[in-house]
Amino acid sequence: MGVTRYIKLLGLTLGVVALNIVIFSRGFIGIEIGQNALSSAIGVTFLVASAITLSYGCYFLLFKAPAALPVKEIRTHDDYVEALSRFRRIKVLEEDIGLALRQLERMQKKKNTLLEVLKQRFDPAELSYKKFSSVIFEVEKLFYLNVRSILNRLHTFDASEFESVSGRKPSSLSPELLQARKNVYGEYLSFTKQSLGTNEEILLKLDQLMLEISRLDSLEPGDIDSMPCMQEIDTLIKQTPYYKN
Repeated sequence: MGVTRYIKLLGLTLGVVALNIVIFSRGFIGIEIGQNALSSAIGVTFLVASAITLSYGCYFLLFKAPAALPVKEIRTHDDYVEALSRFRRIKVLEEDIGLALRQLERMQKKKNTLLEVLKQRFDPAELSYKKFSSVIFEVEKLFYLNVRSILNRLHTFDASEFESVSGRKPSSLSPELLQARKNVYGEYLSFTKQSLGTNEEILLKLDQLMLEISRLDSLEPGDIDSMPCMQEIDTLIKQTPYYKN
């Protein structure tokens, strides 16, 4: 579950507690159960309402799955994690989705570490810092575009139909038609693995970039573009047909 949902649950709990303090504290409204019939009725009703509110809030935030965001509306890291996690229960995709989720976590850590290393080596106002940080964000954009393309394919992946054409379930279709449909689903899986492979390459390039930066003693802005890793990253970006600047 995303951090946002924990924050919402904490906010709901604190809100209910604060409201109860206002209602039952003698320094505020001061409702007392047992004082008289009206006061008792109001107090009991409010306590029951508080319990129902917390119960429903816990269920909604902890157990009820939120509606899936359309891929075009996915923006944040948590959005991508939640979108991918929906496919984790599909047996044939379980391993690939697990790898994709680990890659998302690694990407976030590497980006943050690289930016921190840059801050230690360069002043954020320096051209060198701006050049390196710009490349890091461009690589991150490419990484998430790969994840987005995977999600676009997965939203059209029918797990039950895959079962029927993979031979795991009996089918009345002709062998030729079964093979044709199997080839289609094979392309889904192949595309996913290819995109994951590209993202793994991106993560490796970031590791290499971090190593090259750590070796630097002095650097002129004009030397950055000639660094081997920077050239490899630039090539990787340009080779991606759906990448948009």
